[in-house]
Amino acid sequence: MEKSRQGGLRILFADDEAHLRDLMQMELPRMGHEVTVCPDGTAALRALERGSFDAALLDIRMPGLTGIDVLAQIRQMSPDTQVIMLTGHATVDTAVQALRAGAFDYLTKPCKWAELEMILTRVAERRDLSNKTTALETRLKAAEGAPVMIGETPVMQQVRRLVETIAPTDATVMILGETGTGKELIARNMHDKSKRADRAFIPVNCGALPENLVESELFGHRKGAFTGADSNRKGLFEVANGGTLFLDEVGELDKSVQVKLLRFLESGEIRRVGENEPFRVDVRVLCATNRDLREMVANEQFREDLFFRLNTFEIFLPPLRERKGDIPALARHMLARYASRRGLTQATISPEALEVLQSHTWPGNIRELANMIERATILAGDGPILPEHLPTQAPIRGKAASGSAAGSNTGPHFQIPDGNPTLRDIEMKYIQAVLEKHSGNKPAASRELGISLKTLYNKINQLQHS
Repeated sequence: MEKSRQGGLRILFADDEAHLRDLMQMELPRMGHEVTVCPDGTAALRALERGSFDAALLDIRMPGLTGIDVLAQIRQMSPDTQVIMLTGHATVDTAVQALRAGAFDYLTKPCKWAELEMILTRVAERRDLSNKTTALETRLKAAEGAPVMIGETPVMQQVRRLVETIAPTDATVMILGETGTGKELIARNMHDKSKRADRAFIPVNCGALPENLVESELFGHRKGAFTGADSNRKGLFEVANGGTLFLDEVGELDKSVQVKLLRFLESGEIRRVGENEPFRVDVRVLCATNRDLREMVANEQFREDLFFRLNTFEIFLPPLRERKGDIPALARHMLARYASRRGLTQATISPEALEVLQSHTWPGNIRELANMIERATILAGDGPILPEHLPTQAPIRGKAASGSAAGSNTGPHFQIPDGNPTLRDIEMKYIQAVLEKHSGNKPAASRELGISLKTLYNKINQLQHS
């Protein structure tokens, strides 16, 4: 029975016996794997230069380069490729030599299919474990709260029903909404309710990726593909193999990367930067944006064919100001999380503080609420959060909230730094002031600054590392 593509390997097979090459070219695909066959070691290394492989099956004795010679080269060129040595001249010495040189395992000819299948299963398990480890590290770095949907307003009940319906499928989904409304949380819910729940969930902010490395980050690269590419690297599509890739701010992708994303959605294949041969990955794509992609398509800023491929289903998350009935439940949920981290057992929110929260119009949406509750939890300690624990520098308290939250024309509080500031110092100070004015809402800040969202992310990165 053919195995699922999800567990399939990309295999390089090198042997000077033609009938074995023909046999492997026929049988390995039946087992669910992709195979490239070569008649000798030199051809195997050429194939490795053109593409990447999960495993290499090498005959130890071949004309020209031996299997041991090729093994040594693979360890340098592609450390993630697991090498299995084959020989019809089995001795303890050759087995030990191969394993010491870095071989994953060793088989004698004629090898039994059951033994080969067991070894390939172990290779797949190691690959998946490596991907899961990388995925977990990526997720921990990007995590923003537990994937729990809070809210009983009619609009959130509708969102919940839609998520329950779509999640078990492999459909591509576009999640729309302002910054901070919880688009990543919805994506995580869909992943956790899908058949891929035990596989990787990889969130990536497309707007925050360095412009010159977007393609490499998503699709990976080969050593030497460009300046600074000192080793082979898996892209996020490859790391997410079998799982879900969440492309936040997908509207920020350049047209050249949009083409490659479209190619994957149509064929299931990706190609690392610097490689000639594409390979298949099994990844569900979920996307999100706060931009109007239809308008971007009309202005030729976003490919129309890609828009329709991504927009199989559309989920709209309303801003917090349109679902104020959910604020008490959201605030209590966030308080419980922050109180638990600090070991607080008596933390509560007073009715007066809830009333103040519900009077605000929340330009930063749920993210702004989370930051405010975290701050208030620290100030209140193990006791009730009161109105005085809420920020006073921003017009959240009282009726002044409505004017500011809607985005007044009042400029940010800004003062030229003391001393002899450089133009860069002044620029960074002003960016900080605009971000504070908009409660960290980057799209709103980028509009006021008159720069693209991607440029703003680059400026923020400079600010953080200055």
